[in-house]
Amino acid sequence: MLLTVLGPAAAQALRPYTVAGDALPQSLTGTRGDATRGRALIVERTSTCILCHSGPFPEQAFQGDLAPNLSGSGSRWSEGQLRLRLVDASRLNASTIMPSYYRVDGLARVGASWRGKPILSAEQIEDIVAYLATLRN
Repeated sequence: MLLTVLGPAAAQALRPYTVAGDALPQSLTGTRGDATRGRALIVERTSTCILCHSGPFPEQAFQGDLAPNLSGSGSRWSEGQLRLRLVDASRLNASTIMPSYYRVDGLARVGASWRGKPILSAEQIEDIVAYLATLRN
């Protein structure tokens, strides 16, 4: 399976979204993401997920332990809660070290090639949410 090269998401306007409490209840794309692509994005080291998180990824020898284990994510958080954590985790914890994957304003220490561009596209966010929602144990 070929994986889209990760880098700053293609230059496109961020899609509008509405935060409701601790969640972003509506899909950024209006459709459900693809869980298979979402898993591939998580285990791809360039996405940075498994640098901090561990989870049910037996093929990955080195996984992070700085952040919650992703196993059981779908039982702990709703899709909307997962989505907000990916889009802008700093809304939930101002001192988080988790990157804001779908935010471009108000960020510090952003590399020149990343300025004005989200790290992940709306479609990639939805793919990751779709996969994490399947992790029930």
